[in-house]
Amino acid sequence: MKKRVSSSHNRSAEGQGSDRDQGSKPPVTAPQSGLYLVATPIGNAADLSFRAHDILSRVDVVACEDTRVTGKLFTIHAIKASMISYHEHNARQVGPGLIERMKNGGSVALVSDAGTPLISDPGYRLVTACHQEGVSVTAVPGPSAVTAALSISGLPTDRFFFQGFLPPKSAARKTLLAEIGKIPATLVILESAKRLPAMLADAAEVLGPRPAAMTREISKLFEEVRCGGLDELAAHYAEAGPPKGEVTMVIGGPAEAEEIDDAELDRRIGAALVSMSISAAAKLVAGETGLARNRVYSRALTLSNQDET
Repeated sequence: MKKRVSSSHNRSAEGQGSDRDQGSKPPVTAPQSGLYLVATPIGNAADLSFRAHDILSRVDVVACEDTRVTGKLFTIHAIKASMISYHEHNARQVGPGLIERMKNGGSVALVSDAGTPLISDPGYRLVTACHQEGVSVTAVPGPSAVTAALSISGLPTDRFFFQGFLPPKSAARKTLLAEIGKIPATLVILESAKRLPAMLADAAEVLGPRPAAMTREISKLFEEVRCGGLDELAAHYAEAGPPKGEVTMVIGGPAEAEEIDDAELDRRIGAALVSMSISAAAKLVAGETGLARNRVYSRALTLSNQDET
């Protein structure tokens, strides 16, 4: 199992300086009326772009997931802006007022606590309402934990499926893992550090030894990428315990099923059953061949029963 720990130091905005210290600031016109979806840093405050800074400084109001979190970023970058709380629990109450404001010529920026708005947050309701009311919506792109984790995972990026958070209960989690595990794409999953060991154990059981990458604290001082099979990662965190920080898991897609006949399948299962339980043998052969695990398990069970008679 491979591990990479970021060797960069002093990642705070105070230590590195913001983007605007690296040269002259490009001219940006005052924002027109409408909604601006502004990406904010996922860890390193210096990742706020020129354009994001200017938009946030000039709009009439910034709708924040948490004004305290956004307020800290604004303090670092000397941004003076009017803020309003907009989150999952008050979206229905606050949204109409924001829409009316924009219809009357106002400009609103929407930010999440970190990263790109609408990724695992309820901002889509506001965007949908804007489209319905003829209000302009503009993206101000930037940091995203999803694309950042993909880029450093070493796994295929040409096709991926973003799941977000899995259910906290094991049974529901396994059911969903089995469902999304059939998708022919790299999987990106958000997970709390506390639940990571249990999630990896379930993922290894359901998906087998697929290649995966655990990424955490992306762009921060203790950024880490730990690569290995799901079984290896599950064993590591079962022993080491939960890591600290924000975790994004990237899991390889299913292997292409080999063209094997029933006789070859039986041969592989039989060889595995010599030293393994039925469940372990099914997991191994399914991982080797790309065949559905339930099919392999059913056949392994039949062969095992035949051996006992």
